[in-house]
Amino acid sequence: MQTTALGTPMRPSIPFLAILLAADLTAGTTQPPSFRNDIMPILFRGGCNSGTCHGSSRGKDGFILSLFGFDPKGDYYRITQELPGRRINIAAPEKSLLLLKATGQVTHTGGEVFKQDSDYYRTLLDWVSAGVPDDAEKVPFPVEIQLEPNNFVFSSNGKPVQSKVTARYSDGQTRDVTHLARFFSNNPDSSKIDKYGLVTPTGRGDTSVFAQFNRFTVGSEAIVLPGGSDFKWSHPAAKNYIDEAVYGRLEKLHIQPSGICDDETFLRRAYLDLAGHQPTISEYRKFMADHSDGKRTKLIKELIASKDFAEVWAAIWAEALRVIGGNYTPLATDVKAADAYYRWIRQSFLENRPLSEFVSEQITATGSNLTYGPANLYTMLVNSPKFTPKAFAADFSQLFLGIQIQCAECHNHPFDRWTMNDYYQFVSFFTGIERRLGAEPREFFIYNEIQARPALHKVDNRPMPARVLGGEEDAPKDTDQREALAHWLTAKDNRIFARNMANRIWARFFARGLVEPVDDMRISNPPTNGPLLDALAERLASSHYDLRNLVGDICNSYTYQRAATPNETNVLDSRQFSRAQLRRLRADILLDSIIVATESERNFKDFPPGTRAIEFYPRNVYEGAVDPFLTTFGRSPRKSICSCETRMEPNLSQVLHLMVGDTVREAVRKGGIVEKLIKEGKSGVAIVEELFIRALTRKPTAEEVAGLLRLIPEKNPELGYQDIFCALLQSTEFAFNH
Repeated sequence: MQTTALGTPMRPSIPFLAILLAADLTAGTTQPPSFRNDIMPILFRGGCNSGTCHGSSRGKDGFILSLFGFDPKGDYYRITQELPGRRINIAAPEKSLLLLKATGQVTHTGGEVFKQDSDYYRTLLDWVSAGVPDDAEKVPFPVEIQLEPNNFVFSSNGKPVQSKVTARYSDGQTRDVTHLARFFSNNPDSSKIDKYGLVTPTGRGDTSVFAQFNRFTVGSEAIVLPGGSDFKWSHPAAKNYIDEAVYGRLEKLHIQPSGICDDETFLRRAYLDLAGHQPTISEYRKFMADHSDGKRTKLIKELIASKDFAEVWAAIWAEALRVIGGNYTPLATDVKAADAYYRWIRQSFLENRPLSEFVSEQITATGSNLTYGPANLYTMLVNSPKFTPKAFAADFSQLFLGIQIQCAECHNHPFDRWTMNDYYQFVSFFTGIERRLGAEPREFFIYNEIQARPALHKVDNRPMPARVLGGEEDAPKDTDQREALAHWLTAKDNRIFARNMANRIWARFFARGLVEPVDDMRISNPPTNGPLLDALAERLASSHYDLRNLVGDICNSYTYQRAATPNETNVLDSRQFSRAQLRRLRADILLDSIIVATESERNFKDFPPGTRAIEFYPRNVYEGAVDPFLTTFGRSPRKSICSCETRMEPNLSQVLHLMVGDTVREAVRKGGIVEKLIKEGKSGVAIVEELFIRALTRKPTAEEVAGLLRLIPEKNPELGYQDIFCALLQSTEFAFNH
């Protein structure tokens, strides 16, 4: 059989859709190609309407198409009527500029898109020859696509496998659209997929390959196993459903998990994660003296029930919600408003309120920003003088759903299922939000005007009634529609919300989410372990969104308690949680850990003495009242809702701050720990041991003790021990959780 330039078998010149519309054919005649179902897919396949070509906001070389074809009516006009006689030549179809440029017969910035002997050319030529007809009536449209097979498993030297993309249309018909789809891989270093849908293994690991057609994106998992056939699963013990889900994935990938960490490592890890600082020396000795089998479970339970745990999660959410005191009335971020919001957040976690209630109360909040904390959701999430429904909806969706819905404002989401209709219907929940001045200049009263007009669609200005994402019915009218939104969002069966919350909680303990970044959950960014994320989400929802309950499950799992030391099979693993990953401490937790280790104090501007770094949030930020240590170590400036605002990457400035800055040395000097130990008559060995426990939550080795004691000067031993203490607090081991 003759093949096309694209390497696919030549097909008859009968248009693709003719098969679907066979009932309309008569003997000796054929249906002309459908603009929407034949021509638009060719433009999509050729990349003509992509963001780097004519689909960009300004088009290319004077020709504009809608991005990925979200507006076929407008595209038809621009192709056939915008410049009559230029792009289409009815008298001599083969001379149409649309065809000449696509085949490279005349100068074209995009070069040759397809050849003259291809099916694509033949279909376009048939359409022009038929007089460029538009679809007379509403034609069948794609409602879903499927990529087969749904998973690929390769050996290290496996052969490529051809995939297939099938579209199902609104009339129930199906169609092979492999030749019209576009393909990409999330990790070409593991498996790649070419423009024909051929999947080829390239290296050990796992990834997903994707197909795009129309407004749909679907993916299939691709796994490349390591060479050799001697892998035997070790059947490690499982503590709970988390371990079982992780093990299922590891066994499939031929990865053995590392062993369980020792008690010292676990103790430090648990305190840093659950209390926001490392344990004190008395807490260390108490735990290490306990030899019972259930001491880890007991410690987890105690820490989760502590005030420190609530402070950590209050800080995490205050950061996410952009709690900030600006003393700038037009922005409605007065210090008094920020304090009201933070106190409400903190109290919610002290009371262990369900996350569903915590979120729901903010969504439906009405009242003064100075006296009712949750009302500040509508002043601080989008920090601008005027409330903007579009900006708020984007931040709201990104935070509470993990979906960046703003990508669908001007076109259908290019890498997810959300359309422009979804976007504007979601925005309509917030078009009635009003921020009215209260009794004093600092006060804003938040309420929802239920008679407000819905958002208008960008393409045709039609009103878009409020509707939840993926919903089939509009929200009830003549009522505060935020109540319907809150009910849908926090419902037990809303997998979007549950998965987002579970993913964010998981990321707190493993340095990355099952979906990463945590605020970009989409079809084309699947979780590294889908069954695990589903199990976590189900557990969270079934426990009525009890944060402490899910955290307890995570910390009690053997997955959380793994050692960081790799084995031969998991040395390259950074996605499947087969071992602990080094995690740089958050800026506030690092600073609090220095304070706890040294028993010193640090004052924060505009906050009372004794305030922890985890409790501190920016006040009077426009006056520069921020802590230089927290800024250097990447604490979020709260300028946007993006999770990337919190920087966890180490850098040279941080090293220099620890080494030559005054934070560590001043803390050691003010705390007076070394001076106290010397006055108590402690031996050199005992002093070094205590300093190690305070800083690193472990005893030093004999070699470390011997080497450090040789550095202690006889004339001024106090200074020598202070230098050792500083060095420990400046070390990588201190700055990272293991």
